[in-house]
Order: sequence, then C-alpha cells, then structure tokens
Amino acid sequence: MGVYLCGAVVALAVNAFTGQAWSAGAWIGVNMGLFSFISNASMYRGFAVGRASLVAMFTGLPPVIVVLLAYLLWNEKLNMWQSLSFLVIISGLLLIRYSSDISWRNLKGAGWGALAMLGFGITDLSSKQAARLGAETLPTLTLMYVTGTLLFGAAWYISQRRQQAVRSLVAAASETDASGSAGAAGAPAPWKAGRTLLWGMAVGLTNISGMMLVMPAFKLGVTGLVSVVIAMNVVLVLLYARFVLKERFSRMEACGLACAFIGILILRLAG
Repeated sequence: MGVYLCGAVVALAVNAFTGQAWSAGAWIGVNMGLFSFISNASMYRGFAVGRASLVAMFTGLPPVIVVLLAYLLWNEKLNMWQSLSFLVIISGLLLIRYSSDISWRNLKGAGWGALAMLGFGITDLSSKQAARLGAETLPTLTLMYVTGTLLFGAAWYISQRRQQAVRSLVAAASETDASGSAGAAGAPAPWKAGRTLLWGMAVGLTNISGMMLVMPAFKLGVTGLVSVVIAMNVVLVLLYARFVLKERFSRMEACGLACAFIGILILRLAG
C-alpha cells in the first residue's frame, strides 16, 4: 500500500508541473492497477503456501505471455535476431529461477505462481495498450497507483479485522502459558502500521521511477522485448547478492547470468 501510495503522490505532483493531458486512454491505468494488485497478491500467496523457487520461476515467464498475446492482439512479430535474443534471455532467466530444488513432486503453489505470471503479463500488455491509445505517462500512472492503493488498502483492512477477531477468540479462550510467553519474548516485534507504510513509500520512489521509464519504452519498442528486458531485474538482484552480500553463485545461476547478458548483447547488436 505504501509503494502505491507513494507512486500516486509522486505522479500527481510531477504532473502538476509538467501538465500532461488527461485522456480516455489514461483510464487503462485502472486496469494496470488491478492486474498489478492481482499479480503481486498472488505472488505473495504463492510464496506463503509453496516453494519459493517454483513461484520465482513463474514470475520470470510473463514475457512469454506478452509475446504471444501481442502477436494475437496486434500482430506484433519478432525478426530473427529479436527472436534469438528473446529465447536466450528467457533461457537465462529460467536457469536463474530454476537453480533451486524444484521437482515434479513439489509443485505446491504452482497455481498462484501461474496467476501471478498472467497478472504481470496483462499489466505489461495494458501499458502497451495505453501507449497505443496515446495516453500520457503521468495521468495513466496516477490512475494505476490510486487503484493499487485502494485495493491494497482494502486487503490490509480486511486482514486487520481478521487478525483482531482471532486475537479476541484466543484471549477469551485462555491466557498465554509460560512457554508461549518465552517464545514471544524472543521473537522480533512486528512493525507498526505507520513504520511499514513509510518504508513502503520509500520503496515506492524506485517503483515510480521505473514505471515512468517503462511506459515510454512500450511506446517506442516491441512489446515482448521490452517485457523481457524488464524481467531482467532478477539479474540486478543476483549481482547485488554477489558483490554486496558476498553470496556465491551456483553453476546454473552463473550460466543464467551469462545467457541474460548474451541475449542483451544480441538485442543491442540487432538494433
């Protein structure tokens, strides 16, 4: 909620100075906010009930959905070099995402992961549709972030009401025993809502900065290729883990990184 609230405030504030026009196409932002909420909520639920590696693999696949639907909706095609670049990057992302212990016997959470994949893909397609309709970036993003704020706020409110109901039932049933008190004392205190919201708004500054570049990218570029480059954020996370956190790469992660960079080089040379 904090991330989306920050995005709404920043988009409105910047547009107060730039004066980008509001048009009918900007209402696509509501669709973007809806499917962005669905994808993020599904991803969170998938991590809660299933294997993180499996869900992460699905979150690397939205560009495949985007390429297929862009072809069906707008007859967008990739040339030979673009197709090669797309396949190499997707292979790299799959190697990175698949580097953990996924097996056919351990597919719990796959449904939530698939729903997240579809939601992320439709969010990208909605961004492209807004660009095709000539919608300006900031009004569209304002509606997207306002929609996301309302949906995440509603989800938070419902969650709080449920937690309060559970706490009331527990308090009425029995008092906390000695072992439960000791466990609670050793556990970290949960963040208060205000602190969580402010931290989310700080993260939101990076999110809105990225989205202000994503929409012009969809306006100028091929939908599937823009989507696959956006999905390469996992590469930045791995590089951060390697050089800042000093984590070691597995062989599959190293191969995936190499494929991702080779794909970008092919895309650059093809351009």
